[in-house]
Amino acid sequence: MDLITPELGLVFWTLVTFLILLFILRKFAWKPILGAVSDREEGIKDALASAEKARQEMENLTADNERILQEARAEREAMLKDARDVKNKMIADAKDEALAQASKMIEQAQLAIESEKKAAMAELKSHVAGLSLDIAEKVVRDELSNKDKQLKLVEDMLGEATLN
Repeated sequence: MDLITPELGLVFWTLVTFLILLFILRKFAWKPILGAVSDREEGIKDALASAEKARQEMENLTADNERILQEARAEREAMLKDARDVKNKMIADAKDEALAQASKMIEQAQLAIESEKKAAMAELKSHVAGLSLDIAEKVVRDELSNKDKQLKLVEDMLGEATLN
């Protein structure tokens, strides 16, 4: 027996055994192996589809979250703007009210000053009139106390009356 060239009988029986083994495998094992491979392939496809679906859902959720965040930011900005507007309006209203009250107080003070001024002027006029009467009375008394002066005053008045 030579190791390099096998004998013809050995080759024949090896070929027959191989064909029988191939027939048995094809008859009994090939379909279950192909079925298992097919099932495995379907499982992998389903897992990939599920993973893709989950990825798509995650993208949708991320987009929804981003949209909700944008809406919340916009709402927050609107609320802050409204609060600023209300604050500014309250400040402006308070300023306007303070100015109105200040103007009213100034006007009342001016009216009071004017009233006091008129009262002081009336009192001053009354006092000046009283002083003038006192002075006139003293002058007239002084003038009328002297008989010569009285006669001269009457003559002067008569002279003026005749000229007119």
